[in-house]
Amino acid sequence: MAFNISKNDGKLRKARNIAGITMGNAIEFYDFAIYGTYAVLLGQLFFPGTSDFEKLMLSFATLGVGFITRPLGAILIGLYADKFGRRPALLFTLWLMSIGTLLFVVTPTYQQIGIWATVIIMLARLMQGFALGGEFGASTTMLMEYADNSNRGFYSSWQLFGQGLNTLLASLVGISIGFWLKDDIASLHSWGWRLAFAIGLLIVPMALYIRKTLPETKHKKTDESTGTLLKLVFKKYPKQLITGILLTLGSTVPVYITLFYLANFAISELQFEMRSSIVASCIAASVQIVLVPFIGMLSDKVGRKPLILWSRILTILAIYPVFMLLTSYPSLITLYSCVFVLAILIAVNSVPSLIVCAEIFPSKIRATGLSVVYSLSVAIFGGFAQMIVTGLIHWMHDLKAPAYYVIATMAISIIGVFMFKETAGKELE
Repeated sequence: MAFNISKNDGKLRKARNIAGITMGNAIEFYDFAIYGTYAVLLGQLFFPGTSDFEKLMLSFATLGVGFITRPLGAILIGLYADKFGRRPALLFTLWLMSIGTLLFVVTPTYQQIGIWATVIIMLARLMQGFALGGEFGASTTMLMEYADNSNRGFYSSWQLFGQGLNTLLASLVGISIGFWLKDDIASLHSWGWRLAFAIGLLIVPMALYIRKTLPETKHKKTDESTGTLLKLVFKKYPKQLITGILLTLGSTVPVYITLFYLANFAISELQFEMRSSIVASCIAASVQIVLVPFIGMLSDKVGRKPLILWSRILTILAIYPVFMLLTSYPSLITLYSCVFVLAILIAVNSVPSLIVCAEIFPSKIRATGLSVVYSLSVAIFGGFAQMIVTGLIHWMHDLKAPAYYVIATMAISIIGVFMFKETAGKELE
């Protein structure tokens, strides 16, 4: 009986640890997602320009600016996590994200203080990007190191559960505030959107408390300097870096186009109402939340490679028909159906891709290696995806142009699938 109690206590502790990491991760990514939700409105409030297109492009560019500092945050915070532990790194990233979010809540608009409003918002995004660059690698590595060879996929999948949860929360907050202020557009523009950012700050004290009580993982701290660890990543593991960047490329672009861009596409190009199109993001996030733990378990049983390869091939085949249907039959039913199908493919693709990117690096540089490949790929191909496809639409005069970007990046990313050996169930270095 005592043995069973002890065993159950162990399971409860593991569940609590997963919940603590996931909750903190969800809060940090919530702040990023809420910016995407209000990108069109923020473009009007904080950026100069003579047309709505110019303001929207500047807004998406600022969204992408946050990705510029991700590689720097990935390296510095990743090295800190590898040398001094995962938990202190996660506490630091949470504080940084909170400060960046606070700047969004209190900064006056462009009409009130001119170009300084644009500068402050960009600084806030740079700070958030730096924090997220280190957060991703440290939190994913911590989840993986709670697991064993038979369930690494399941444990690691909770990272993406947290991301899906944040997107759902951001979308629900956007819908709720939009419905509440549907007859008072002036209030939505003056303080309604600020309330959405402030909500993320309310949960920070609880997240800090949970993360402070997390136990460290079985990761062994090293006596090597951070400079030595960084050289080790780039000199000894270049193949792993390239593999990870290609795998992340193929999982990042469809996520940002489906979870974040399609709602803005429906608003700016198809003239849908904001609160109606945001439901599309809710659908995509809900699919991710439901599926990712099961896909993690499936990858432990059948392997990572087949799930990554076939989901990418199917995404390439599906993305052009999706935009063709949306532009030819622009209705909410079409939008929601397309998002639902793409979200399933994205979930099947993203979970094993994330797991492999962590598994291919040894423990002592895992947080750094994963953070670097994720942040570099996201910064180059994902962060500016919305700005790129918006520009493609304008320059090509073709509303289906986003599909071309997805097809090209996904096709290139398949190379990475053939650059690693199957890792499911194998002992890691």
